[in-house]
Formats: sequence, structure tokens, C-alpha cells
Amino acid sequence: MSGASRRSFDRSPARREGWAFPFPGLSVARSPPEDRPTFWTRALGNPPEVYGERLRFRDDATWRAIDPTRSKLGAAMCRGLREVPLTPGGKVLYLGGASGTTASHMADLVGRRGGVYVVEKSPRPFQRLLDVAGRWPNLFPILADAHDPRTYLPWVPPVDALYLDIAQPDQVEIALEHARLFLRRGGGLLFALKVPSLRRKEGGAGDPAEQALRGITRVFETAPPLRLEPFHRGHIFITGHYRPE
Repeated sequence: MSGASRRSFDRSPARREGWAFPFPGLSVARSPPEDRPTFWTRALGNPPEVYGERLRFRDDATWRAIDPTRSKLGAAMCRGLREVPLTPGGKVLYLGGASGTTASHMADLVGRRGGVYVVEKSPRPFQRLLDVAGRWPNLFPILADAHDPRTYLPWVPPVDALYLDIAQPDQVEIALEHARLFLRRGGGLLFALKVPSLRRKEGGAGDPAEQALRGITRVFETAPPLRLEPFHRGHIFITGHYRPE
């Protein structure tokens, strides 16, 4: 964000009404009350709302509420997420984009100079994703299966962050393979891990979630995982940075 934009941002009516900006450099706002905050992204796309989310107009900009029951990123923010490893202008590979709810908020965060490459394998939600992409110039839908990343390897550049929301038994292996193929060293991880879908490794010790975390921390430096109840049952949210050996 430029200096001029930052000054305008800080003088917004939202700040005088008690809004806070918990993630430096990103256009994410938190509104009171403290025990039940609402998080908002500054809209890059054109209103009206995408999925029925609330909108507010502040300082010549439209802000979109992140519904934590519809977005696992929003749920993680409500559960105390300390860092969103994204940067304005960054490129993100998003696996399991569905109809584009969270992807549209991530497109807000990286801005026009960034890009969100969204992989979805099911044709019906993909059609809705295409509609959303028509309003977000930095959102690029890809109809493909995350089990076969080489089919879209020519179309996705090296990325600065990897986001996963895929209910697959081998979701950890998918994350590690995509990090190897696409993610820059030091790049961010945002992983909505669905624990009931995990496949217990043969001969592995501990429960599947512990096994999954051990696999992830081999190549990612992670923050403590967050449980997403009561918004999403059986999910934990993991953030970190790529540190391959």
C-alpha cells in the first residue's frame, strides 16, 4: 500500500468507530465487540455482495464482512489467527476453491497487482466460481483435480502462498507436492485441514491429526494450529512458511 493510501486508510471513519487493523499491510479490518468481532476485507471486486455477506461503505471504499460459517479463513480470524501470510501484489495458489467465497476475499487482500489461481474439480461450483471471477480481475479459475497438478503446471507461476481447503484422505501429501512444484522458498501456507478425512498412516503412531502435523512441519515452519469449532466441525487451520531442507 502506498504512503498516500496508508494515510487515507488511517483517517477512515471506520477507525474512529473502533475498527482495528490486525494484519499489517493487508486491508483487513476488525470491528467490535471484542468477544464477537467481525472481520472485513476492502473490496476489490464490484458490489453487490457475492454470497450474501454484509457490506459497509467507508472512506470511498466498500468493505465486505467475512462470514466465518462460510469461510474457514474467516473462522480462523475469529479463533485468534495471528498472521495471514499474504502480501499485497502476491500470487496465491488456492486448492478447493468451490464457488469462490474465500477466494474472493483473498483476491481482495492481494489486490490488483496480485493473483489468486483457484483450482476446483467439480463443474457445478466451478460455474459459480467463473461468475465471481468475472468481477475480480485477479482471480483465475482452473477446472482441474488437485491430484494431478502437472495438468496446470504450465498455467500457474511460482506463487507466494498456498491455500488448501480439500477434504481428501491424502490432503497433506497434496499440500507437500504443490509446495514442491509451485511455492517459493519462505512462501506462506494457509491450510484448512479436515481431520475426519485424513487417512491413518499404516504403522504410524498417534492420531491422524498428529501424523499430519508431523508431515507438514518437516518442510513448513508453522504456528500452533487453530481449531475452527464452532464454525466448522473437525477442522484445524494451519499457517506457516515454507522451509524445505
